[in-house]
Amino acid sequence: MDRRRQSDSRPNLSEVNVVVVDDSTASSGRLLHLHALSIDSASLPNANEQMSRWSTLVLAYKTLGVVFGGLVTSPLYVYPSMPLKSPTNEDYLGIYSIMFWTLTLIGVVKYASIAIKADDQGEGGTFALYSLLCRHVNVGILSSKHVSSNSSHSHSMQEGTEKKSRLGIFFESSIVARRVLLFVAILGMCMLIGDGILTPAISVLSAMDGLRAPFPSVSKSLVEALSAVVLVVLFLLQKFGTSRVSFLFSPIMAAWTLSTPLVGIYSIIHHYPSIFKAISPHYIFHFFWRNGKEGWLLLGGTVLCITGSEAMFADLGHFNQRSIQIAFLFTIYPSLVLTYAGQTAYLIKNLNDHDDGFYKFIPTAVYWPIFIIATSAAVVASQSLISATFSVIKQSVVLDYFPRVKVVHTSNIKEGEVYSPEVNYILMILCVAVILIFGDGKDIGNAFGVVVSLVMLITTILLTLVMIIIWKTPPVLVALYFSVFFVMEGVYVSAVCTKIYEGGWIPFAISFILAVIMFGWFYGRQRKLEYEVTHKITLEGLRELLSNPSVQRVPGLCFFYTNIQDGLTPILEHYIKNMKSLHRFTIFTTLRYLLVSKVAPHERIIIRKLGLIGVYGCMIQYGYADSLNLEGDDFVSQVTNSLQMHLQDCSDGLTYDPVEIQEEISDLEHAKQAGVVHVRGKTRFHVGKNCGWFDRIMLAFYEVIHNNCRSALPALEVPLQQRIEVGMLYEA
Repeated sequence: MDRRRQSDSRPNLSEVNVVVVDDSTASSGRLLHLHALSIDSASLPNANEQMSRWSTLVLAYKTLGVVFGGLVTSPLYVYPSMPLKSPTNEDYLGIYSIMFWTLTLIGVVKYASIAIKADDQGEGGTFALYSLLCRHVNVGILSSKHVSSNSSHSHSMQEGTEKKSRLGIFFESSIVARRVLLFVAILGMCMLIGDGILTPAISVLSAMDGLRAPFPSVSKSLVEALSAVVLVVLFLLQKFGTSRVSFLFSPIMAAWTLSTPLVGIYSIIHHYPSIFKAISPHYIFHFFWRNGKEGWLLLGGTVLCITGSEAMFADLGHFNQRSIQIAFLFTIYPSLVLTYAGQTAYLIKNLNDHDDGFYKFIPTAVYWPIFIIATSAAVVASQSLISATFSVIKQSVVLDYFPRVKVVHTSNIKEGEVYSPEVNYILMILCVAVILIFGDGKDIGNAFGVVVSLVMLITTILLTLVMIIIWKTPPVLVALYFSVFFVMEGVYVSAVCTKIYEGGWIPFAISFILAVIMFGWFYGRQRKLEYEVTHKITLEGLRELLSNPSVQRVPGLCFFYTNIQDGLTPILEHYIKNMKSLHRFTIFTTLRYLLVSKVAPHERIIIRKLGLIGVYGCMIQYGYADSLNLEGDDFVSQVTNSLQMHLQDCSDGLTYDPVEIQEEISDLEHAKQAGVVHVRGKTRFHVGKNCGWFDRIMLAFYEVIHNNCRSALPALEVPLQQRIEVGMLYEA
């Protein structure tokens, strides 16, 4: 247990007389020992429980600024996004009933009660659901099964595969079904990124539009320009991390969450006190009975009332389940119910004010305070989806579904808090472009509705698979869940798809571009891995290469990086034949990202002897929520220490002479002092005449992406003077 986690569970010093912490063995991974000189045995658990409750409440407060920004600010643009034509009192009652039950079923039941429990070791989102399925059933395109036995979660896979469901067996036997599942997961990730682009655009633009009511001379173009400036500043603040962002933004979001329902209560009392009769579902049936197709089309606007709810699930890596549930059930949900009730009560008495449905229902006396809070809250609203976008991008990068980009861990306490400079600036450019090109809030709202509904539908599909394959949920409950939410969200999707030509094409264009990049990268990586496995060097082959009298064993320690475990990379033969040498100590190192969230520290470095003198294999295992920010010297020290422990313990069951073991350890130290070098391959595809047109296009596209993305080796902070790159052409 590390020092950070131990400190989280220490007792309150005010309730303990004297506590001595012995951390002399903490660095070796042993537990810290608490020696209490005078402690009441009952006070320690109570103190820990109180601290845990307080920490959860603090986290719940911070979620207001990071997780729920997009959801709680949705009243800014829901009614203005609806194409209402001569609405009546009954229409508004039906619309409020739809929004109330959408918030209740999707927000409370689906996300806050069910989806939030489908986390993958603390991480959420569509890719977390996909990796969860891959770890329990062989549904992944990548061969996660080959490394699962070394994973700290291998026992969960074994338990999950003891009695497989028919659906799990179907996915394992059908390559088409597995590819469709991968496509659905990729689509969900792409749509969430599109959400991260549209949320800032529509939130800030809708809030800044409040300037036009008191100042008619303020033009629409000026509002768009001011919104763009606000967004640029917001994106420039992202590098400070979500902990600092939530510290600055949570007070603003708390003010918004409390002030808007107060205004809503005032509006209910002043305009329509019986508004809550609309909670009865029969208003929904009457609404569609009266309006028919027009009522169905209005769903493209009402679905925006639940926008940002996916962040409740995707941002699990930044917070925890309990804090998110407390914040949503006791603050966000009541706030939205009261705010929408107040807006609807106002509109019932002012039937044609729906185009500015938020600012019109604000009393004049508090207009400017609410405007300031609304503008600030709109800035915060952007944060929830931006943070979720960073998390999803990092997950897909480490799973090798997305080109490598720089990922910075902004917190030493929460490993799930990440920031990507390249992604951040691309999002900034796209957000500003959306505002300046599609300034009309209704066009952006149409695009937003497509993103919101599709992301929810994809989560429902993946969550249903988790229920059947992993949770073994009773079929009746699965059928009830799927029928309710698939039908409900399917109707929403059908409504928003009619808006494709009115701005809804924006997220589809973004998703298509991202999908092409991801598929091209994934295809190239798979072809490269296929070549390496086919042309791998066996231990017998390596022994033959080293038996050549012209090949010398030179002093020093070499880390030779390879992508395969069962054999050695073909670059090794290319290297030995041209360099005519191999270092006295050579460690073939593989960086392996497992389809798990985190790998136990004692299982991250796995050493094995390859049967030749001075030749070892090293596998460094990381989950997608683990950080890979080791310094070069620290990395070398950790591997060599693990190698020494391996030699001393003889963990592979072979019998060694103790004298030989000490000599080999001594030789390892001398090799380390002689110099350390890191060798990696720099490979390219040679596209021959026999390749088809598809391979020519995809592999050429992969080379373009590969030449412009980051290298995997600098993540270990290896000094430049210790790096060697060996070029080689792979026959496509």
